[in-house]
Amino acid sequence: MSDFVQSLRLWFAPRRIRDEGETPDYRFSLANERTFLAWIRTALALIGGGFAVDQFLPDLRWAVRVGLSLALLAAGVLCALRAVNHWIRCERAMRRGEDLPVSRFPAVLSLTVAVVAVAMVVLVVFGRAG
Repeated sequence: MSDFVQSLRLWFAPRRIRDEGETPDYRFSLANERTFLAWIRTALALIGGGFAVDQFLPDLRWAVRVGLSLALLAAGVLCALRAVNHWIRCERAMRRGEDLPVSRFPAVLSLTVAVVAVAMVVLVVFGRAG
């Protein structure tokens, strides 16, 4: 079974992770959980920002408003999904005594937010043509 499929199964049956390796120091597991919660807060903020752009910027052209909203909403959805996947992968690595997994996702998320922020700055500075 592929590593991805195993990780996906653990999303819905986290007790099965106890079958792997040794129990790590609880402080590391709790730190992993705090990181997960930080990713979830970020996802909620992105989703809230997507709705805010759609609801509170009606003067923007429809395509611009929807594009910015969808970019933020998609980033929020991906962030939430990535949060649980990263939590499982880190927990498994700690139990197995392996290096923690690396990811390009933080860079991709940062670039997406930066692009949306630059677009918003351009809209604010140069006006909101309707």
